[in-house]
Amino acid sequence: MFEGASFPKSLDEQTFETWLENGRKSRVPQDFLLILWDDIEGEYQPAYTSEREEIYKYERYTNTPGRQLLVAAYDLYSESRIV
Repeated sequence: MFEGASFPKSLDEQTFETWLENGRKSRVPQDFLLILWDDIEGEYQPAYTSEREEIYKYERYTNTPGRQLLVAAYDLYSESRIV
């Protein structure tokens, strides 16, 4: 997943499934999985939120907070891609 010039590494499908499951099992209710690319670590990282507005604080591929870029956002329960 997410292979291309912007991200030199692909995301393993099993890792993605694990992140979805972890978000659903969270003690703090979460609704969305954000997949971030960490430029320094060279790795994808998950982030979770229950607020849709939090997703839009990240501007896709540009001007994101710190060293992380938003790659995609998913609804944890329908697994549909939002961004």
